[in-house]
Amino acid sequence: MSIQFGTGGWRAVIGDGFTKANVQLLAAALAQKMKDEGAAQRGFLIGYDRRFLSQESAHWAAEVMAGAGIPCMVVEREAPTPLIMFAVQYYELSYGMAVTASHNPALYNGVKVFVKGGRDADEQVTASIEDYAAALEGREIPVVPYEEGVHTGRIRVVDPMNAYIDSVIRAVNMDAIRSRGLKVVLDPMYGVSKTALQTILITARCDVDVIHERRDALFGGRLPAPNSKTLIGLQHFVLENGCDIGIATDGDADRLGVIDDQGEFLHPNKILALLYYYLLRYKGWHGAAVRNLATTHLLDAIAARFGETCYEVPVGFKHISGKMLETGAVIGGESSGGLTVRGHIQGKDGIYAASLLVEMMATTGRSLSELYQEITSLCGSFEMVERGYRFSQEEKARIHHTLMEKKLLPAFGTEVERVSYTGGCKVYFQGGGWVVSRFSGTEPLLRVFCEMDTAGRAAETARRMEAFLGLEGRNIE
Repeated sequence: MSIQFGTGGWRAVIGDGFTKANVQLLAAALAQKMKDEGAAQRGFLIGYDRRFLSQESAHWAAEVMAGAGIPCMVVEREAPTPLIMFAVQYYELSYGMAVTASHNPALYNGVKVFVKGGRDADEQVTASIEDYAAALEGREIPVVPYEEGVHTGRIRVVDPMNAYIDSVIRAVNMDAIRSRGLKVVLDPMYGVSKTALQTILITARCDVDVIHERRDALFGGRLPAPNSKTLIGLQHFVLENGCDIGIATDGDADRLGVIDDQGEFLHPNKILALLYYYLLRYKGWHGAAVRNLATTHLLDAIAARFGETCYEVPVGFKHISGKMLETGAVIGGESSGGLTVRGHIQGKDGIYAASLLVEMMATTGRSLSELYQEITSLCGSFEMVERGYRFSQEEKARIHHTLMEKKLLPAFGTEVERVSYTGGCKVYFQGGGWVVSRFSGTEPLLRVFCEMDTAGRAAETARRMEAFLGLEGRNIE
């Protein structure tokens, strides 16, 4: 099958799976699905990021939509994925797509599909697209050349950037930020967040510097994912220039990374905890939290402290946004840096999350490190380690058989409370703590996450799982 979706859309190596033919096939599958559902006349929206072939691929998809007689809007600028999700909601469309491979290495590109309200397409929708694509494979796909489509009005160029920026500004306490005169440095990681985030923060009278802002389809030779290794340059800038905060976003700006005023990398788990605590404690909101199975249980402790609930869902933001809609949750997020807040778009938004973090600093008058210490003094210590391993297909089959079929586990030295096999193998320990092993849905990696009350215990538990699976010395993260 040419088109197969993972947890974060369809992604493939450029020139291998990611080809013009497959982009057109996916667009044709969506077009046919929309026609069969009676959603074609509502139209379709396409946006793209800065990756190699992203703009061209957006045009290829638009040509297919025009060829199918479906009104098509194209955001004809390098656009953050949250902007595209917002635009699907803003224009009241049933479907839209972003050409992006998010945080994957530069040799990848892909497509994220969105449904009504700007939500990530769930597994039922993506499985249906795969079926349509399989049925259309090998058939001729009618197209209208892009320039002809624009000239005849079948393809309409739109720019919802101002509407998106205004939506974030309305959701954030700009007056509080203006009163503080914060010094902020942004690192778009050669991606697409600069225009939106810089505009928002300058409007709030922040002193804003930007690094790594130019377009570079190779992302400066780095993985466009904000983590402690890729944000060394941002860390140095914060320390050398006395910044209050350094903010990074991944390649398509739906994920967030932060360097605090002390030059420390703030793990996405801490960002989630800080924002949930801030919304409950300082803004007086009420409601649950939603996290995936590989995200900190500190959210559970915060929820319990305020008489709320934290829900666990499988990996894939579609599960988080779906559970938030079901429960009216305040916040939802994942340990890889994606989060959303009630009242904003129903998907990850690194730009809005960054703006809310700056509001939190301004409103409380406290640094991020001080606020996190306040949380842990109330809720206890939660320390996580994360590891990633490459594997052969034979190893993948062996590991899957061991964990998911035979259900074997190492001797952890800690009493096991229960084990879940939904979306991976997650072991919950008596008295708190957990370890999960799962195959990534966005890149060929086995991931192991472990959270315990100390970093030493977390590292030792992860090491035992690593040794049990025969992966010693192969951690790449």
